[in-house]
Amino acid sequence: MTGIPGLLLLLILLCVVRQVSPYSAPWKPTWPAYRLPVVLPQSTLNLTKPDFGAEAKLEVSSSCGPQCHKGVPLPTYEEAKQYLSYETLYSNGTRTETRVGIYILSNGEGRAQHRDPETAVKSRRKRQIYGSDSRFSIFGKDFLLNYPFSTSVKLSTGCTGTLVAEKHVLTAAHCIHDGKTYVKGTQKLRVGFLKPKYKDGGRGANSSSSAMPEKMKFQWIRVKRTHVPKGWIKGNANDIGMDYDYALLELKKPHKRKFMKIGVSPPAKQLPGGRIHFSGYDNDRPGNLVYRFCDVKDETYDLLYQQCDAQPGASGSGVYVRMWKRQQQKWERKIIGIFSGHQWVDMNGSPQDFNVAVRITPLKYAQICYWIKGNYLDCREG
Repeated sequence: MTGIPGLLLLLILLCVVRQVSPYSAPWKPTWPAYRLPVVLPQSTLNLTKPDFGAEAKLEVSSSCGPQCHKGVPLPTYEEAKQYLSYETLYSNGTRTETRVGIYILSNGEGRAQHRDPETAVKSRRKRQIYGSDSRFSIFGKDFLLNYPFSTSVKLSTGCTGTLVAEKHVLTAAHCIHDGKTYVKGTQKLRVGFLKPKYKDGGRGANSSSSAMPEKMKFQWIRVKRTHVPKGWIKGNANDIGMDYDYALLELKKPHKRKFMKIGVSPPAKQLPGGRIHFSGYDNDRPGNLVYRFCDVKDETYDLLYQQCDAQPGASGSGVYVRMWKRQQQKWERKIIGIFSGHQWVDMNGSPQDFNVAVRITPLKYAQICYWIKGNYLDCREG
């Protein structure tokens, strides 16, 4: 294809060329429609086995705040391909690196077309509690085992994850990789599902009345493989790394629970009430699932800045909103980001702290969806 103006191609590769009006009615915040790109594997290389020597970090910190991130130039096409290339770690300890290409589908075609590669695309104590603690611990199996709270799971490395498919969990990259190597325990990574623990060996409703749930316990499933974008591995939290702080885990067997779909993050002004929601396993409330919601304070193309109360252990939680799905004529929750960590930001000479979530952009959606589905034609709706 020839003669594409640079600005038009920029918009195409950022994939906002076909966004419809965010509202079908004034009182119904509606999921926008996007023309999504395609991120496809081009080649795969075998890598040496990692040493799994990194200490698990349950949060990421950065001094590069909203204005700092907004001042960073958009990546070139070649840089974007590098950042969206990814490492895959298998449960036997082997790993591969997959290089990708970025494409856009022509209207009415099922064939991905390549675009011009010459054109650009795109120490303090971390308290993480703002004023009065506004988090809610979720108690009782009637809540914990029901959607959406049942989609939150615990990683054996200490973080939180969210069920996004029958065998897949979305989490933060730093929960399994420190940017240089994999953290201890990643080779035998497990995902924990809260389930009721019954007295007298009972198993549920068909057991005797004496078999009442005493408390919740975790049932663990091993992870088959993990995907981490090279943008996280190549970068660092003070540069572009935090933009790519996400990872996908594939379980060895289906979890048999309802999961929450991923979606492209709308602009903050289009979010219902300007708010986001997420639930996680904060370390200061061991064994409890903790829910919170709060307003988005600022945003960049890749990050959402907010002051939701959170503690280490909550990182990796899926950030979600509930909006109207025009095609199906129903309300639907979708994961639009991954809670990453904490930042101290110099705001006009005064330090201010934020909690940060990585936004699911159109390119990240295309990548994560392909990891899940294995077919780009199943990833046309975000």
